[in-house]
Amino acid sequence: MSPEELEDEAPQAGAGVTIVRGAWVLTMGPLGALRDAAVAFDESGSITGVGPAANLLAVNPGATVVGDGNGIVLPGFVNAHTHLTEGLITGMGETAVLWEWFERVVNPAGINITREDVALGTRLKAVEMLESGITTVNDMCCHRNLGSLASLGAVDGLSEMGMRGVVSFGAEDTYDEAPGAEVFMAEHEALADRIAPEELIDFRIGVGTVLGMTDELFQATIRAAGENSWAVHTHLAEVREEITESTLLHGGSTIQHADRTGLLDHEVIAGHCIWCSETDIGLLASKDVAVAHNPVANMILASGVCPVPRLLREGVRIGIGTDGAASNDSQDMFGAIKTAALLQKVHHLQAVAMTAPQVLEMATIGGARAIGLEREIGSLEEGKRADVVLLDGNGPELAVLHDPFQQIVYGATPRSVSEVWVDGKLRVTEAETVDVDRKALAKEAREAARELAIRGDMKGESAYAGKLDFEEGK
Repeated sequence: MSPEELEDEAPQAGAGVTIVRGAWVLTMGPLGALRDAAVAFDESGSITGVGPAANLLAVNPGATVVGDGNGIVLPGFVNAHTHLTEGLITGMGETAVLWEWFERVVNPAGINITREDVALGTRLKAVEMLESGITTVNDMCCHRNLGSLASLGAVDGLSEMGMRGVVSFGAEDTYDEAPGAEVFMAEHEALADRIAPEELIDFRIGVGTVLGMTDELFQATIRAAGENSWAVHTHLAEVREEITESTLLHGGSTIQHADRTGLLDHEVIAGHCIWCSETDIGLLASKDVAVAHNPVANMILASGVCPVPRLLREGVRIGIGTDGAASNDSQDMFGAIKTAALLQKVHHLQAVAMTAPQVLEMATIGGARAIGLEREIGSLEEGKRADVVLLDGNGPELAVLHDPFQQIVYGATPRSVSEVWVDGKLRVTEAETVDVDRKALAKEAREAARELAIRGDMKGESAYAGKLDFEEGK
C-alpha cells in the first residue's frame, strides 16, 4: 500500500469528536464569553476544548460540526428545584395560596399517585425541560401513597430520558393516619438503592417541610443524613404563615429551628427562603446553605419575593428552579430566568437590582454549585462533562445579538433551543427530543391524568373529574 493510501486509511484527527460552534460561546466559567467560538467534546462525553472555532476546527478536521456560527452555545441549564410527582396535575388552583393549594391540588393527587404515574409525568416533563435547555434537574418527589414507592418513578423517568438529576423523597408525616417514621425512612432507603447504579442521577434525603414532620421523623432524617453522608433537599421560609407557626411552636423561624436541631450541619439546598430575617440570612451564609429561587411559583401562589440580591451579597449559593409543574405550571426554564430578573427589578424599583449575566449565572454554574456538581457541570471547561445547549441564531428571537446575555434572558424562549447534549449524548435535535413519540406520550399522559383526577375526586379543579366553575356559571 502506498504512503498516500496509508494516509487515506489513517483516522483523521478529531474522529469521534463533536464541535458545537456559535457566534458566541457563553462558557459561564473562567474563559467568559467568547465571540466566534466553539466547544469540542469526545465520545466519552468529556469536553476536550473551548475556544475560537477556527482553532478547534483546524486541530479536529475529522470532527462532526454542529452549528453554522450564528447561534449561541452555553452550558445546560440546572433546574435547581422541582417536583416531578406533579407532572400530571398542571393548570389547577390558581386562586389558592400555599396551604389551600395543598388541600385542593397536591394532596388529592398525592394520596393516589403511583410509581408508574410519576414515571410517566417525569417523561412528559423531561421533554419540556430538555427542550427549554435544562440538562440537570434537582427533584423532590412529594406524595402520601406510602407503600407505592412512587418517588422511584422519577428515577425511572429521568433514566429513560437520559437526563442528569438529583432525586429526593419529600417526606412529611403530620397528617391524619400517617404511618410510622420507619415507613418513610424505608422509602428513602429504597430510593437511594434505586439511584445507586445510575451514572447520571444522585440521591438526597428529603425533608418535605420542617413543620410537616413529627419530631420522630425529623430526628430520624437528620441521623440518617449524618450516618450515610447524605445531602439534604428541603423547603425553608416559603410563606409568612410558616414563620408564625414555627415561632409559636419552636421559638424561632424554620431556618433557626433547622439550625438548632442540626439539619443545617449537613449539605443542604432549600427551596424558596423568602421570609428571612437578618438572623436567618446570617445562618444561611454561615452554614453554607444553598437556596433554590423559584420566582414563577412564588408569584402564582402569592408567597412573596426572595431577597436574592441580599443573599448574593452575603455569599449564599443560589440556583434558579421552575418549582413543580403544579405550581409553575410549566417546566420552562426561560420563563423562570426572565421572571427572576424582572421580579427583582420591579420589587426594588431599581433596574440594576438584577442583571442578565447574574441570572444566567444562577441558571448554570450557580445552580451546579447549589447542588454540589460544579466540578462536573455548569460551565464549559475542558475536562468537565458535555452538557451543552445550542440556541438557534436563525430564528426571530436570536437573529440579532447586540448583547447575548440580555437576548437570552429577555428574548429567548424554548423555540430558541436547537440542540441539547447531556453527558455528550444528543438528547434534542432540530428543537425536538430524540427517540420520543410525542403524540403517543401526550395520549398516555392525558389518560393517566384523567384517571388520577378521578381517583383524587378533584371536582371543581380538573375538567376530567367534573364541570369547572366557569361551566357552572360561577
